[in-house]
Amino acid sequence: MLLPLLVPLLGLWSWTGAAPSGTAQLDSVDWLSRFGYLPSPDPVTGQLQTQEALTRAIRAMQRFGGLKETGIFDQDTLLLMGTPRCSLPDVPEGSTGRSRRALMPQSKWNKRHLSWRVRTFPKDSALLGHDTVRALMHYALKVWSDIAPLNFHEVAGSDADIQIDFTKADHEDGYPFDGPGGTVAHAFFPGEKFSAGDTHFDDDEAWTFRSPDADGVDLFAVAVHEFGHAIGLIHTSAVESIMRPYYQGPVGDPLKYHLTYEDKVRVWQLYGVRDSVSHTDRPGVPPPTEPPVLGDVPNNRSTLPMARDAPDRCSSHFDAVAQIRGEAFFFKGKYFWRLTREKHLVSLRPAQIHRFWRGLPPSLDGVDAVYERAADHKIVFFKGSRYWLFKDNIMEEGYPRPISDFGLPLDGVDAAFVWLHNHKTYFFRERRYWRYDEQLRQMDPGYPKASALWKGLPPDLDDAMSWSDGSSYFFKGREYWRVPGSAVEAEPGFPRLTSTDWLLCSQMQADSPDPEAPDAAATTGDTRRQPDRAHDGYEVCSCTSGSAPPPRRFLWLLPPVWTLLVRSGA
Repeated sequence: MLLPLLVPLLGLWSWTGAAPSGTAQLDSVDWLSRFGYLPSPDPVTGQLQTQEALTRAIRAMQRFGGLKETGIFDQDTLLLMGTPRCSLPDVPEGSTGRSRRALMPQSKWNKRHLSWRVRTFPKDSALLGHDTVRALMHYALKVWSDIAPLNFHEVAGSDADIQIDFTKADHEDGYPFDGPGGTVAHAFFPGEKFSAGDTHFDDDEAWTFRSPDADGVDLFAVAVHEFGHAIGLIHTSAVESIMRPYYQGPVGDPLKYHLTYEDKVRVWQLYGVRDSVSHTDRPGVPPPTEPPVLGDVPNNRSTLPMARDAPDRCSSHFDAVAQIRGEAFFFKGKYFWRLTREKHLVSLRPAQIHRFWRGLPPSLDGVDAVYERAADHKIVFFKGSRYWLFKDNIMEEGYPRPISDFGLPLDGVDAAFVWLHNHKTYFFRERRYWRYDEQLRQMDPGYPKASALWKGLPPDLDDAMSWSDGSSYFFKGREYWRVPGSAVEAEPGFPRLTSTDWLLCSQMQADSPDPEAPDAAATTGDTRRQPDRAHDGYEVCSCTSGSAPPPRRFLWLLPPVWTLLVRSGA
């Protein structure tokens, strides 16, 4: 059985127009092997794939994904590889690997009346209560039974043909989940013993329904896909098919959704066409019940209450900002927000830092600076006189350690980032900055220098980061400055508001408005700020930008495009 890709916040591919090298190369080859495009390396000889085999595999992946067949890890290919998807492998035409042998010919149920039950529910979702989850499962299964001679009925006992679970990490079925993003769900085919039909959803995902794409992963869309596997369908390369392996966003109202013609033909080939929607009375088959009711969720709102101590992204300044695996992370107190490479918020609600990066103390009340090392892509957190080192989201042994390891004073740092111009690490503290060589593990001679050499930037920065457009960004208070390319001077027109340009807020918006303050929407005529219903006396407001972002494909963990610039003496 193939394991799913652990597409982590944490497997980086750098794009240079050719195949990655070193660890990045191994990550990319592992992705191709895990999803059926390459056979595994020979365990006896330990020999890796040949370049010819790798090129063929990349072309097969590109062809199956609807991309131009370049045979190299180009930007479009890496973007698709970073997209959340189903754990099961693909079976591209012409494949001779074990994924094709394992999944072909297609298996199917030898009975037409199938029972199901939700055994475990999402742990942390006020929006998706038990009744809502069960209703979504009912309608996702109904999508298939509406067109094929299959009947699904929910049971309360422990014996069900299709067992549905929300689970995390390694749940002992050979398909471990990987936290938010990456692989989001999987289901077992009818022919597989014991686990046949079982469907698992990653409980680390922000599951939603009838919500904006940026709010989370649409449970109904993913459930329809996985139940397709549960009745015997494999992945397809058709872009419009629900059985395409990559998550493509919400599919619309569960009560009105219909399969594409290609999906219908594929299930008809397995089971034939349903000639009647009426229930066929048979011994042991329960009578039909009234369809469950799906509550109406207002569009463009965040319906989950934030923790009472959660900061407001629209009015806060940030403790630290970093680019990690091509994404932007904004840290405030014990929380952080995460943006894709296209600057789309993964969720309007912040996540807790110590729950994502295991090893940081739960009592940590914030971080001073964060950056991703250029040499090995490990992640460094600073707080006061100490720092922590992480490989992916797991802390390395022996940490925390004193920041004197870097040659920095023990009074801490304000900002840290890697400059794409020379791949050196820069530390800022009050009115001084240092330049550190990660390869030599030592501070460059002649530092610290006066931070005034970076013209147009304020002292006492909150943090800084490089971005995939080749520019460097510096943050202080509620504002930010952009320094393009290899320049050391802020562009004209800055500073600008961080909240409006990065965090989908318009001016005068707030996540949790002061109940004593006048309603900004009422006083300014801005209808984009709409408070949600109160939860336990705590009102939540969803903020949106003045112009909605383009539909996103939920691209998490996008690989950065490293821009190699001429070395300078900064």
